[in-house]
Amino acid sequence: MPQKLSAAAKRAKAARDKAYAMTPERRAKKAHAQRERRKAGSKAKGKDYDHKSGTFKSVKANRGNDGEGTKKEGKRNYKI
Repeated sequence: MPQKLSAAAKRAKAARDKAYAMTPERRAKKAHAQRERRKAGSKAKGKDYDHKSGTFKSVKANRGNDGEGTKKEGKRNYKI
């Protein structure tokens, strides 16, 4: 469900999201997930790499922190 934002707020959010996605930490996680996905082959099809458990999970489970939300996640919980 998309957020209901004004045009100015949408642009500001896009800029914040882009800046966050381009941080060295996020770029390293993305590159690592891509390497793991290539290695896993068909096992990774349609799934996300979970840096916390080191496995592939459904998108829903991985991005929602297995039903616990994302506030409990932090830098110390990830391994690359």
